Amino acid sequence: MVASNKQGLAPSQPTGSGLDEANDHINETTALLGPKTATQDVDEDESDDEKPLPKLQILLLCYARAIEPLAFFSIFPYVSQMVQDNGNVIDSDIGFYSGLIESLFSLTQALVMIYWGRAADRIGRKPVLVYSLVGVTLATGLFGMAKTIPQMIIFRCIAGVFAGTIVTIRTMVAEHSTPKTQARAFSWFAFSGNLGLFFGPLMGGALANPASQYPSLFGGIAFFEKYPYALSSLVVATVGATAALSTAFFVEETLKKQPTADGDGEGADTPKPRDDLSTWDLLKSPGVSMVIYTYGHLMVLAFAYTAIIPVFWFTPVRLGGYGFTPLQISLMMGLNGAAQAIWLLLVFPPLQRKIGTNGVIRLCASAYPAFFMLCPIGNVLLRRGTEASINAFWVFVPLTLTIGCGVSMSFTAIQLALNDIAPSPRVLGTLNALALTGISGLRAFNPALFTTLFAIGARTQLAGGYAIWILLVLLSSSLSFAVRYLPAPKEARKRGSQNA
Repeated sequence: MVASNKQGLAPSQPTGSGLDEANDHINETTALLGPKTATQDVDEDESDDEKPLPKLQILLLCYARAIEPLAFFSIFPYVSQMVQDNGNVIDSDIGFYSGLIESLFSLTQALVMIYWGRAADRIGRKPVLVYSLVGVTLATGLFGMAKTIPQMIIFRCIAGVFAGTIVTIRTMVAEHSTPKTQARAFSWFAFSGNLGLFFGPLMGGALANPASQYPSLFGGIAFFEKYPYALSSLVVATVGATAALSTAFFVEETLKKQPTADGDGEGADTPKPRDDLSTWDLLKSPGVSMVIYTYGHLMVLAFAYTAIIPVFWFTPVRLGGYGFTPLQISLMMGLNGAAQAIWLLLVFPPLQRKIGTNGVIRLCASAYPAFFMLCPIGNVLLRRGTEASINAFWVFVPLTLTIGCGVSMSFTAIQLALNDIAPSPRVLGTLNALALTGISGLRAFNPALFTTLFAIGARTQLAGGYAIWILLVLLSSSLSFAVRYLPAPKEARKRGSQNA
């Protein structure tokens, strides 16, 4: 269960000489996260309702969308071994450095996204997307050639600086779609993220240290013996380069230049102002705060698991982990991504129709504690060390991982709940920006926090090395209480007001 989570965050509105003072109060998220097709009045949308979905454009954007999770997750299978090789740190401290590298990547993204948003509003979506893809490609290629932990951190932060892909792709998909086609467009968008999640770990683990894994092909090649993780990062970078080229030559610009409020020619790139609710008024709207809190709670659990699980799988059995090799980690993470895709594409739609959005969230919340409890049970089987217990482990872990990934349905469900609770379509972009900005902050600090807690538990052997799983069970159990107070869906609220 990895949150493929990494959506576009709060970009800003550009300034223009034609705007009056009232426009200064417009929320900076309006221009990029409130695209025309999703937020305009009904009368302005009527002419666009029948516009077909430009499938080629959406597919090209989805291909570009897969690069960010591909680059992010491809290092997970080998980052712990790479930290150990480059820093010669003790086993119990590996989690700290791995989490630090992951957290700094996300923190760097959060710090620069607003600037990419302004650039996208001023010079266009496509240039920002191309520049960002090129930057991520170069930084990812260099990461595999790092020989010290500081170099690993620097290259990872450089990749985080080029966060324009996150800011622009979500908006370009929305600007290509209409209210009738955006659900289908964003389903492809979400699936492309899962593809990146699926192939990233597979490529990372399968291509790490090729001189040892494939001696007949790469043995004796000095470059790969000196840089054992270069092949993995270079292959991922090559895929990123193809996305940059396809975007540069075939993706269409979606930013539409509009006249200023007073109609003059100056500041022609500045969007017209809109009378959106303020952030504070939006937070005070019925049900909004509860949905945003639940969104954040879910993401805390998701980010914690995402950060801990590769370190947990790598940690020696005697310290509470599984002692997996990088290849085994990549296979497990690939299984994780494939299972998520199956749950989201095949199970979630009919289940949501049957029990509703809130029903799916409550079901996943009740399953979370059991899902976390299964992880230390696998270590117990390995610690027994018998042939029967080891065989049972290799049946138990893949099966429970596949079934447990069903909790990932809560990520899509909470997004539907967030859209449903919006007071009006005009504030949907601002509402999403508000939620995603908070989640970006969580993603920046959660990995370091939880991997540090895992490292402390492994070093001290608190609760037999299982302290982190006890904490996650407690956190997930509290979610079951919170979801009871989720507001009813909009249709139910309408029926209730009519009956009253």
